[in-house]
Amino acid sequence: MKGLVRFRAHPRLNSPNMLAAWPGVGNVAVLVATYLLKKLDFKELGEIEPSYFFDPVGVVVKGNVVEEPKFPQSKFLYWKNRGEGSDLIVFIGEDQPAAKGYELANCVLDVAEKFGVPRIFTCAAAMTRIHHTETPGVLGVATDPAAAAIFKKYNLMPAANLQIAGLNGLLLGVAKEREIEGICLLGEVPVYATRIQNPMAALAVLQVLTTMFGVEVDLDELAQMAVETKQRMKQVASQAMGEYIDYFTEPIWESGEEENEEE
Repeated sequence: MKGLVRFRAHPRLNSPNMLAAWPGVGNVAVLVATYLLKKLDFKELGEIEPSYFFDPVGVVVKGNVVEEPKFPQSKFLYWKNRGEGSDLIVFIGEDQPAAKGYELANCVLDVAEKFGVPRIFTCAAAMTRIHHTETPGVLGVATDPAAAAIFKKYNLMPAANLQIAGLNGLLLGVAKEREIEGICLLGEVPVYATRIQNPMAALAVLQVLTTMFGVEVDLDELAQMAVETKQRMKQVASQAMGEYIDYFTEPIWESGEEENEEE
């Protein structure tokens, strides 16, 4: 993928882990990545040329003037660990391309190899029967048994057989092809709430991820967001239940009127 990555800096990094994130179910991956970027002092590393992977479908007009085509950004950022732990690279993509996902995954892994990344991480949602009032669990999958052996240490739930859709999953498959160790952490998301941003699952994943990285991050803000989202989900669930009852039931007196009319 030569020529597709424009580097803004060329830092010397200490065996950095890499976290890659794209939008997905519950927006779990992007929530995790953006929260890390907000709480740690990340600096720009580079970006992927978007026009190779995305086709603009139109333009914006402001004040009768057409603006230039806008593309989703795909950026790399880095954080230097001031302690003895590893540094960190975060890749975050604003969107997933309709095609060339395999090539984009290889492009991200090219950067990982350039900086000697020993292990790459992704995050995703695991759709389960969990209720939104319950604390989500975290499942773990890895590219090989050796990487998966650490899951017991972090009390991760067994993942068994599943499919991880999109680039948050595909990246690990491509990493396995290239013999790069990879791990995906999946936060539980209610099956009935897959279209709602889920900070509860992101918080559960981030608690594990920061421990794996050996990084201290203040999670209070994300925890508060999770509380507020739970309350909104409760309201939505109550409203949906009310509509369900209204649709499938009718007052006794209305039923009686229909019977009289038939007579």
